[in-house]
Amino acid sequence: MTETPRTPAAAAPAAWTVRDTPIGPLLLVATGRGLAAVVFHARGPAVRRSLTRLAGRLGAEPVRDDGGDPVLARAARELDAYFGGTLREFSVPLDWSLTSGFNGRVLRTLARTVPYGGVVGYRTLAERAGAPDAARAVGVAMGSNPLPVVVPCHRVVESDGGIGGFGGGLETKRALLALEGVLPAPLF
Repeated sequence: MTETPRTPAAAAPAAWTVRDTPIGPLLLVATGRGLAAVVFHARGPAVRRSLTRLAGRLGAEPVRDDGGDPVLARAARELDAYFGGTLREFSVPLDWSLTSGFNGRVLRTLARTVPYGGVVGYRTLAERAGAPDAARAVGVAMGSNPLPVVVPCHRVVESDGGIGGFGGGLETKRALLALEGVLPAPLF
């Protein structure tokens, strides 16, 4: 993944689109610096609520993409390839402006150190991020991830073998882990 340095997002206009995927529609939001947000369950009013919330954080209302935004086009191609089983590492540029501090450090560590088909425990990820006693805070960081799927918070699991939580829902987490060969595919 390409990392774009964190700077105020308001300096770049934001565009959005909704991409249908096997785990449901995803709202993708990009600035001139990179992909800034991926939002699960992007149907109807949920899209409007998400865009309103993101407008406040980005400093401007994202505009619907007419197909010309290169970051959104690249993100869509990479997501299609990921769900098609041919992409194992995203390279779309990322705009990290929606995360900072400890959460940002943990998410960057996750993106760098946990490859496709791998998992990591909350405590181990805390250690990798330089905060060995912060396993619970890692859970908070995963819940605040503005770029799920691309920054793979679904790969963070409980140390006792439990699946842990997931903002997109446990069925979605199981489906992503099954896609990557970590769990067996759901029977139905």
